Amino acid sequence: MSRKTGLGKGLDALIPASDSAVPASGIDLLLVSQISANPRQPRTVFNPDELRELAHSIREHGMIQPLVVAKAEEPNHYLLIAGERRLQAARLAGLAKVPVIIRDATEQEFLLLALVENVQRADLSPLETAGAYKHLLEEFNLTQEQVAQRVGKSRVAITNTLSLLDLSNAVKAALAEGIISEGHARALKGLSHQSQSAALQTVVKKGLSVRQTEELARKLKGERPPQKPKPPVDPSIKELEYRLRDELGTKVSLKHGKKGGYINIFYYSTEELNALIDKLLGGRN
Repeated sequence: MSRKTGLGKGLDALIPASDSAVPASGIDLLLVSQISANPRQPRTVFNPDELRELAHSIREHGMIQPLVVAKAEEPNHYLLIAGERRLQAARLAGLAKVPVIIRDATEQEFLLLALVENVQRADLSPLETAGAYKHLLEEFNLTQEQVAQRVGKSRVAITNTLSLLDLSNAVKAALAEGIISEGHARALKGLSHQSQSAALQTVVKKGLSVRQTEELARKLKGERPPQKPKPPVDPSIKELEYRLRDELGTKVSLKHGKKGGYINIFYYSTEELNALIDKLLGGRN
């Protein structure tokens, strides 16, 4: 299984590359009661059905991939670095002990690694990811560029995800509940909170696509939709226009299509009109 880059050696040293890469040595068994959840766990929602399925698999086959933990200040207790979902499923399966890899790390180091591991590997929602980035920025005084390097994302991606935290509460709730997608939320973020909430009702009621939501947001901001580029003019039609202008001595525009077209002939005075009539009718008027 391929691995994402950009994490540095720290996380790679803590997290096994795959289930098959876990060495037989260096794995301990700990009581589930000895392991405390990570207080900075960014993932706040775990699908109950998925947890039950994982618990059933653990009962049938055991826990294939060990948890990664670090020693806590309290003797014989450990703090979880990686594997929150597996730990919850193990408890649900009724396991008394679980396999773990114990790593030495300071509190700051393992909290940072836990956040990075979850952002990189766990199935986080967009808002959970944004919250994790905010922790990395505020609690560890990292720059957006440093966060981007640690989680293997571009700085622009970090900025865009963080901007989701500035959405109105109504839009954030709809995003968290899966009523709208991240694309819908991004389309609404340029509006005021009041306008976001009003637009959200329209998006949900009419089932608008992301593109339609972008158009709605532009209208609410008073922006004109981008104009479609004009199709290129056929050179032969342009040549006919030039010939007509030379012959009639005035501006002429020719529109030609599959089912016909029209010619516009311009004049700017009564004298010019009379001269055009003479040319077109051959003096018969």
